[in-house]
Amino acid sequence: MRRLFGKRLSDRDFQALCKGAEVIERDGDGDKVLRLNDGSFLKLFMVKSRFSSARFLPYSVRFARNADRLHQLNIPTVEIINCYRIPSVARTAVHYQPLPGKTLRQALPLVSAQQRQQLLADNARLIARMHRLGVYFRSAHLGNIVQQPDGTLGLIDIADMRFSFGALKKELCLRNFCHMARYEADVAYLLENNTFPSVYAEQANIDAEEVTRVIQSGTVNEI
Repeated sequence: MRRLFGKRLSDRDFQALCKGAEVIERDGDGDKVLRLNDGSFLKLFMVKSRFSSARFLPYSVRFARNADRLHQLNIPTVEIINCYRIPSVARTAVHYQPLPGKTLRQALPLVSAQQRQQLLADNARLIARMHRLGVYFRSAHLGNIVQQPDGTLGLIDIADMRFSFGALKKELCLRNFCHMARYEADVAYLLENNTFPSVYAEQANIDAEEVTRVIQSGTVNEI
């Protein structure tokens, strides 16, 4: 039932759950991500449009379903605790244990040039594997890919994702890099020494120059 609608949480229980929590992310509409006292996270979602599909399938439930599917594919991601409907604040929420480690955006500036190239190569292999498995991760930037303590990479912030039954088509694979190219700091790393494009191209059987051009331009149309 959690995967269909989420558990209804009273305002009293919501306030108790969030007591003493640290706000990790917020916007003009309020808190978005909280770190709770036990170290788990609560991500809150708001439905802004009356006609949004999120009224029928909340983003919190999509997030949880995506986590389930990624685990089935042996792609590391967060561990879901529960999904909630919180009428008192007009929100839905997903409660989860975070993925331990540092995001690549945090880790890359802290390591040696050799370690950085290894991380970029590992990231390219992860993205290529996801594409072969039919995973299209719209938020696949360096801030949403985590290097865990054992060195393996995993995904966070997974609400905006879709799954296909077969490998993604070439155009869709390349379009995924447009999302990564929105962040200037990420682009500099992704193009460094051509490591990311060349390793991804080898894994995905796509021309490395095409990958590079998409990352540089931020669009598939210029290919």
